[in-house]
Amino acid sequence: MIGRRRLTAFFGASLLPTVGRADDFPIKPITLVVPFTPGGSIDMLARLVAQQASATLGQPIVIDNRSGAGGLIAAAAVAKAEPDGYTLLMASAAQVTIPPWINRSLSFDPPRDLIPVAHLADTPMVLIVSSSSKAQTVNDFVAMARANRGGLNYGSTGVGTISQLVMECLKLAADIDVVHVPYRGAAPALADLHAGQVQAMFTSTASAAPMVSSGKFRPLAVTTRTRSPLLPDVPTMAEAGWPTAEVVVWAGIMAPAGTPRVIIRQLERAFVEASLSPETRERLVVFGTDPVGGGTRAFAEVLEKDLALWQRVAQASGVKVE
Repeated sequence: MIGRRRLTAFFGASLLPTVGRADDFPIKPITLVVPFTPGGSIDMLARLVAQQASATLGQPIVIDNRSGAGGLIAAAAVAKAEPDGYTLLMASAAQVTIPPWINRSLSFDPPRDLIPVAHLADTPMVLIVSSSSKAQTVNDFVAMARANRGGLNYGSTGVGTISQLVMECLKLAADIDVVHVPYRGAAPALADLHAGQVQAMFTSTASAAPMVSSGKFRPLAVTTRTRSPLLPDVPTMAEAGWPTAEVVVWAGIMAPAGTPRVIIRQLERAFVEASLSPETRERLVVFGTDPVGGGTRAFAEVLEKDLALWQRVAQASGVKVE
């Protein structure tokens, strides 16, 4: 396991004072690089907080959508950008804490080359089965998997994606063997789940809620520490008896390593205020996202824990992306 001293050398470096004058920051527009195409939940979150943070900073925040390679193209571009506060990343685990353990060829070192600014929000994932499934609870699903090792399948949005790795986390916690069936996106995976081709899947609560309401799927548990407002009757993994399968799917702002601390503080304040504003909170709940508004230090702690979690899951599962 990665040592705490090394973790602090990564994300903890952002907490150290940095030399550099930035009294007049910002004096020009800021670019927020979003690692996905327009219209998705991460893009909407980025646009929502950017609009409010720009008012605090007194400069426009321009959204730059750069999709590809699971977001690593965007993350690499920000990691290699000038560390002056004018190029930021709308980051998630898929670009920062997961790749070091599953990607064989990275052009940059995410934990070393990117530093935390603000923890904006968490998105609950939910374990769902078909409404025709015999599994009424997580324990039922685990019992079915144990009774038929290797006989159940689960769907995901692709190899190395969060929907696969969250299930791998449950497999590790429950000591079960469920076969992975990757898809190109959530829609075909959900279609096959409904058709019975796969027996379970982790997806976002926002994606699951309408289909749960329509009776297509049964939710078993959400991955976050608290229940989701979109599915208030669905227990958490801890409530279901599996606290070690709890996963925080975070989203936050990160900057190139070496960005002066005085600039990080200005950005931190603007984005934390934006994520906690009443308008933002109201809209995030509709998206199925939980506002957090965590500052740089708290965000660094989340990232350290996440990095250690995905190292453990990746090593146990053997998941690799070529």
